[in-house]
Amino acid sequence: MKIQGFNAPGAKPADPLADLHVHTTYSDGLFSPQEVVARALENGVQALAICDHDNIDGIEPAISAARGNDLEIVAGVELSSQWQNLRDIHILGYGFDPGAPELVGELADFRDFRARRNEMIVQRVNEVLAAERRTLLDFQQIRRFAGGTVGRPHIARALIEAGLVRDNDEAFNRYLVRCNVEKRFFSADQAISLIHRAGGVAVLAHPPLITEDRCALLRLLDAFVVLGLDGIEAYNNAGSLDDVAELTALARQRKLIVTGGSDFHGFSDSAARIGWARGEIPIPLSCWQEVRDSLSQRVAG
Repeated sequence: MKIQGFNAPGAKPADPLADLHVHTTYSDGLFSPQEVVARALENGVQALAICDHDNIDGIEPAISAARGNDLEIVAGVELSSQWQNLRDIHILGYGFDPGAPELVGELADFRDFRARRNEMIVQRVNEVLAAERRTLLDFQQIRRFAGGTVGRPHIARALIEAGLVRDNDEAFNRYLVRCNVEKRFFSADQAISLIHRAGGVAVLAHPPLITEDRCALLRLLDAFVVLGLDGIEAYNNAGSLDDVAELTALARQRKLIVTGGSDFHGFSDSAARIGWARGEIPIPLSCWQEVRDSLSQRVAG
């Protein structure tokens, strides 16, 4: 199957690009919305969705930064959800009203919990560091350089800058995994309906990261279609060209839209780049066009 817009890694794309899954300092990204917009423009991206985890505060700054440029900012969010025995399934929302009261209220509750969670993680990390007689982390300093909501990548960055670990992997393996505090999750049906009630469409993020069991993934997809799922992120940070083709076929069989995103966080040790899945597969603008058409149908319906 030919993948639209694909060229060899490192080559310029043949068609316009979209990226419907990037993160900023408002969740666990390392770059501000303004910096992300600048990088998207450098890469020739024409449609960009800021999809911070359980947070929509980066949307307006991105819109302001893109004003006057040939870049459309799409309202986006990535909701942390669970279904049956599968936890941390991510549901992407697009094109919703960022001022929808129910959505704003639910995400405010999430933000409050996230702030408490990450402060507790730093406390646990400091307990381990104290036992090792090493320098402790300053949570207020981490929050200042995060510039928004603190996430575990920001804590990892603090460990690196303090010379306590060499890189992101060591930070997680040595401290952040063992010192983790369990996240809060939406149920999958709640996440999808919350996006719909705010006027948006709901898409399943990076399916290859959910489970390696194909039968389990098919069962999940069929269950989520019943719940109202609108699309699949076929172009994603964990899928090969073969995965893109297979996920596209699964979407078409279920009359779902096909979307794509880099899942860019800004990590220096990551291959992710804005506008490209896995840093090597161009994300076609048709992904945004499918979202836009689905939104139009939702309004008409």
